[in-house]
Amino acid sequence: MNDKWRKFFHTMLTQNHFIVIILATLVIGIIFFLFMLTNVYTKTYDINRFSNAKETIRSPITIEDTKETERRRREAIQAIDDRYYISSEITEERIGYVEEIFDAIKTLKSQSNSTSEEEELTTVDYVQDLQQMLSPEIIAQIDQKTLSVLFDANENDRSISKELVTTTLHTIFNEGIRTEDVTDSLDRFNERLRFSSLSSKVKSALSDVASFAIVENSFFSVEQTNEAEKQAVNNVEPVTIRAGEVIVQEGQTITNEIYEQLKLVGLLNDDRNIYPVIGLFMLVLLIIGYILYDLTHLNKQIEVGIRSCLAFIIISLLMVAFMKFVSYYATETNPLYYLLPVPVGAMLIKLLFRERTAVTFAIVFSIIGSVIFNGQIPGALNIEAGLYFLMSQLGAILFIYNTKDRPAILKGSIGLIVINICAVSLFLFLSYEKYEWTNFLVFGGYGAASGLIASALTLGSLPFLESGLGILSDSKLLTLASPNHPLLRKILTEAPGTYHHSVMVANLSEAACEKIGANGLLARVASYYHDLGKTKYPHYFIENQMGIQNPHNFIEPKQSAAIIMAHPYDGAKMLKQYNMPKAFIDIAKQHHGTTLLKYFYYNAKETYKKVNEEEYRYPGPKPQTKEAAIIALCDPVEAAVRSMDEPSKEKIDQLIENIIYDRLTDGQLNESSLTFNELEMVKITISETLNGIYHSRIQYPDDKKLKEEA
Repeated sequence: MNDKWRKFFHTMLTQNHFIVIILATLVIGIIFFLFMLTNVYTKTYDINRFSNAKETIRSPITIEDTKETERRRREAIQAIDDRYYISSEITEERIGYVEEIFDAIKTLKSQSNSTSEEEELTTVDYVQDLQQMLSPEIIAQIDQKTLSVLFDANENDRSISKELVTTTLHTIFNEGIRTEDVTDSLDRFNERLRFSSLSSKVKSALSDVASFAIVENSFFSVEQTNEAEKQAVNNVEPVTIRAGEVIVQEGQTITNEIYEQLKLVGLLNDDRNIYPVIGLFMLVLLIIGYILYDLTHLNKQIEVGIRSCLAFIIISLLMVAFMKFVSYYATETNPLYYLLPVPVGAMLIKLLFRERTAVTFAIVFSIIGSVIFNGQIPGALNIEAGLYFLMSQLGAILFIYNTKDRPAILKGSIGLIVINICAVSLFLFLSYEKYEWTNFLVFGGYGAASGLIASALTLGSLPFLESGLGILSDSKLLTLASPNHPLLRKILTEAPGTYHHSVMVANLSEAACEKIGANGLLARVASYYHDLGKTKYPHYFIENQMGIQNPHNFIEPKQSAAIIMAHPYDGAKMLKQYNMPKAFIDIAKQHHGTTLLKYFYYNAKETYKKVNEEEYRYPGPKPQTKEAAIIALCDPVEAAVRSMDEPSKEKIDQLIENIIYDRLTDGQLNESSLTFNELEMVKITISETLNGIYHSRIQYPDDKKLKEEA
């Protein structure tokens, strides 16, 4: 039972690439989550009130201290005095009464000057008349004695008195008189009166007038008071504990205020906040979704199997491990992330796979870097680090323009160094802080060293990933394409016809693969080795039968079929012995699929009554990839066209059409994921390539014929 389950899971993982990709992205997501966790889920402390802090503790977040803010607002409200409004109506009314007294006296004085001696009245009579003229409020509070003194005063004293009383009252009333201020206001008036040149009688009378006139004219204003309190509250800035701010120094006593602050920012064991972890989980989900989409798209172009996924996991692990290690030593004054060779990951992915996937991971590593270098402050992102990583990685991807040339990595390092130095300078110039030239030299040196280290690490680690995981990079394929390779020399020397056939198949396959977006270089190099098995019995294959009789004429059709059908598997065995890439081995096995050896099958049917068709079919498997399927089509097409006496475009096109139709109806392309649209493009490309090779040439007449015609 265990063996069955083991076999089931092995089949699922090796044949269903989508499941492998999902599992790989989940593993990558777990790696990212674990490495970023401490940057959002900070350390907590077991601290008691009034104990001494064992270490300096900083706030991990920026948060408002609402209790302290409220306390300051209460203090601001308490500091606001009650607001009063001054009634101008009362002011005008009371001063009007005073002016009324002096105007009435002036009127009576003018009347007294015009009367005859017989009609002359006493002061008492005039005061009585004066009382008849004045308002009841005045009569009710000012006695006759006061009015008599003012009436008897000379005109100059009355003028001075009126001016003195009205101006002083204006001043006092305009300042506002509350109930409790009436006595003080009268004292102020009397103090002003004391320094005047008037007689004591007049001063006393004026004091009585002021005592009558001075009343409350300033009243409590609820609206103004509320507005003042509201303004005071608005002027109080919220008390904020900033991320990174020191809450308590090492050895300092934990007061109630400090304890509440520690509790507020979630640094106590009982107050751990789970929300940052939820946020990190959501971020990782978005990242792995982005990676999953790209790898699924990549799988349509090249096979993304277990080995490829392992490469992505290893590269991702190394990149975040580098970041995490350096982050422990980086500070605001010493940004060591400038020295970090982050471009290694993007460069390796581009060299091993493709540029688009390298850009995807460059963006991902930049986002992760902005979290890891946040100073372990939850909710904060180091945008400068993230942008630096992004520019550095994109620069590396841009400058490695030729992935088939390993020295291009070293050449690209020069451009990478320039990009890094420019990025560092950009951040320094944009900063508000003043930097010295030594800072430019040091930080610029970090950027230059990062470029050199990244190139060196890429060159050093690339062979290990290629050989250890069996990943076929362009550079490795070019190495295997060298004619000096022992297996290619073996084909050339032992089966030269097969070698020429393989080169032609390679040309056709590469052109067709590149047309539909498949791996043309893989198809070319795999085609060189696909018929390696023919070297075991080279003369049994027609392309190697030069100047000899066909050995199949002397053996049974069944024996001939067995020899021919064995060559894919003989070749796969040889390739395996030489530790050649698995893709080559699979293509060698699959390039004939389960096709029927029609020539020997029909020969057998002419000789024997009962012939089992299965004995004349290749065991398979059928082509599993686009590259294998295209090679499986180009192989018979090239052999058939080469056997034509006078190949023309019409004949070649018809031959290609027949072979492709035969493979389709026989189900040989069912497992290759080739679409009908892609198959049509392949057919056109093969036709154009073959017609370019076998194009019609002008037949030049020989010298003998020219002489006869002359």
